[in-house]
Amino acid sequence: KNSLSSFSSERERKKCKTLFKIKHIKHNTMSDEDIIQLTTSDEKPFSLKRNVAKMSTTIKNMLDDMEGMGTELAIPLPNVTGDILAKVVEYCEYHTANPPPPPKPEDKKKQPHETAKDILPWDAEFVKVENVVLFRLILASNYLDIKPLLDLTCKTVANMIVGKTPDQIREMLGIENDLTPEDEDEIRRENEWTEERTK
Repeated sequence: KNSLSSFSSERERKKCKTLFKIKHIKHNTMSDEDIIQLTTSDEKPFSLKRNVAKMSTTIKNMLDDMEGMGTELAIPLPNVTGDILAKVVEYCEYHTANPPPPPKPEDKKKQPHETAKDILPWDAEFVKVENVVLFRLILASNYLDIKPLLDLTCKTVANMIVGKTPDQIREMLGIENDLTPEDEDEIRRENEWTEERTK
């Protein structure tokens, strides 16, 4: 009788322990609708849905590492300022609600310079910003690993420099000319396709 009672008590303890684990997991597992907190390099706080934040592979990996820790802890983003993160969040929220159409089979065969003009209307309006903001968006999307935003901003810069002379490009990008005439000739030969697109 004592051994049977002991067996029953042990079984009940295991059952309670299992139920506790299940409840604990359910309580701490975050859903895509949960609100997460971000903080920027200039200490600006941001709150957004988990599924929006997951457009950033960098943030997604951080969230995976923080699984079970709750949503109160803010994720620090030391390489992004508040004004730029506001633009990034605007982009991510729009494209989470409005996913872009899948690429057509023929688009996969195109060279990068052939797809540079393939920009959605909303995206085209989104990148109508000052050059300094555009370049900071490139840095932010690279750091946050948001490939669609990085592709968009890089395409925009590529379209901006098509047909421009090296001097015009340097002036636009704020780059000091430290190239020799031989270097400039080599670059010009390597980028002859940009001149052909403008004809």
